Formats: sequence, C-alpha cells, structure tokens
Amino acid sequence: VSGVMRIPAGVVTLTAAARIVERGPRYNVDQFRRHSPPMNAPAPDLIPPPAPTRVPVCGKRVTGHFPVRRIYCVGRNFADHAREMGASAPVSKAERGTPVFFLKPADALVTDGVAAYPPGTRDLHHEIELVVALGRDAPSGVLDPAQREALVFGYGIGLDLTRRDLQTAAKAKGLPWDTGKSFDQSAPISVLLPANEVGALTSRTLSLRVNGALRQESRLDQLIWDVPEILNALSKLYALRAGDLISMRTPAGVAALQPGDVCEGRLDDLLRLDCRIAPQR
Repeated sequence: VSGVMRIPAGVVTLTAAARIVERGPRYNVDQFRRHSPPMNAPAPDLIPPPAPTRVPVCGKRVTGHFPVRRIYCVGRNFADHAREMGASAPVSKAERGTPVFFLKPADALVTDGVAAYPPGTRDLHHEIELVVALGRDAPSGVLDPAQREALVFGYGIGLDLTRRDLQTAAKAKGLPWDTGKSFDQSAPISVLLPANEVGALTSRTLSLRVNGALRQESRLDQLIWDVPEILNALSKLYALRAGDLISMRTPAGVAALQPGDVCEGRLDDLLRLDCRIAPQR
C-alpha cells in the first residue's frame, strides 16, 4: 500500500489472502500465522456466538443451571422396544453384543415445554427416556467400575422425538438416519435432580402419558445396559466431559404424535416432564 493508507502489522490484507489462495498447499500453516494477529491479541467473533444450552437443576439443596456440551443417545436399550421395532433382543447378558450410539445437538433440547411439529415428516413418534447428566470430566482411557458412577451429576427424563418415516426409509437403504433423530426441538427435557436425590435406579419406573392415556411404562431394571455399562462403552469411543447428557433409550409403546398432543413423562413421583406438540412453524 502506498502513502494513502497504512496497514497495521499482523493484519492479513486482501493481497496476502490472494497469495494464500494462489499458493495453495505450498502455503503452510506457519506461513499463514506470520500474516495473522498475535495469539494473545483479542480477535472479535465474526458472527454472533450461539447461545449456550442450559437445563434447570431443581434439587432440594442444589439449584441452578446445567450447561450442556453434548447429547449421546443409546439405541435399543429395552428388549421390548427392540422387538417392537423388528429387531432381535438378547435373552442374556452374554448375547447383548455392544450398544449402539447416536448423537443429538445440544441446541435440540427443549426446556420450556413446547416442541413444534417438525417439517419433513408425517409420522412423528415419542420415546420417553432416562437422561444421565455428567458433572465431571472422565479420566483418559477406558473407565473402570470405580470411576463410572462418580461422574454422574444427576438425572432427568426426556423425549426423543423421532421422524419415524425418515428413519425407516434411511435404515431400509442402509443409510445414516440423522434426519430422523437429530433436528430442531427433538429433545424436550425435564429439570435435573442431583443423583443423591434419585437413589438406586433399578426400582424406579419410567412412564409416558399422551393426552392422559398411558403409552409407555417400564421399570429401569429392564435396561439391557445399565448406566455404568453405558459409560464404560462410551469411554471406549469418546472423551466424556462435564456437561454431557446420555439418553438411555425407551421402553415399548412408541407411537405417533399430532399437533396439540400433550405429553406427560414421569420417573415415579421424582421427575415430571410436560410437553405440548405445537403446530409446525
């Protein structure tokens, strides 16, 4: 630039950027950094940052918000649901194989009790689930039994809303079924309770009513893989962190929802999730 304007040191000019493009792979990262601002210099966000997703915590002694990092979901973790979906179900622990996982984005969570009927489907299904919230980072490597439950901050219940027609079509072609599971407002969730206020899970009953009629109900001792086993399996695949949610899957009774339907999920009398399906936006 001539005497008309001075470019501050460290700023990438259009000319420098053009040289980066022209040189392609020969222009390495170190060369690019020499044209960039110093690492300790504040750099502005170029677009507005997304709002963090938080779930209310309503314990007797602990209240506040739980910031969510990631949502892991377990596939086919109740034998009766596996059978109703046309899959075989193990009859013993030795025949379980390994659990199946998929993910939902954190911003799919709904905490205000209203989820809009999604576009692209004519067959939206409900799936009521236990949700596990992690309050600590897992150590590196595979979790040993003594470490697993220490990671758990608390529990909630959630709805895995599913575009069943899209999921079924994708599965029939052997394709990923993200569009059937991971979409806006696909994960309504209750408040969280600290783990010590929930106690042993095996005696708890998970249920869902739609417009007052019972649709799903099961004791949690019917899980194919319990919470410590799922944490162990996840630790072989991912670095588990504080802020992660794990959705433990659903019992039999999944069925279609329509705009205007009112869902009421419960974990005994400890947790309640109320969610209304609003018209498509």
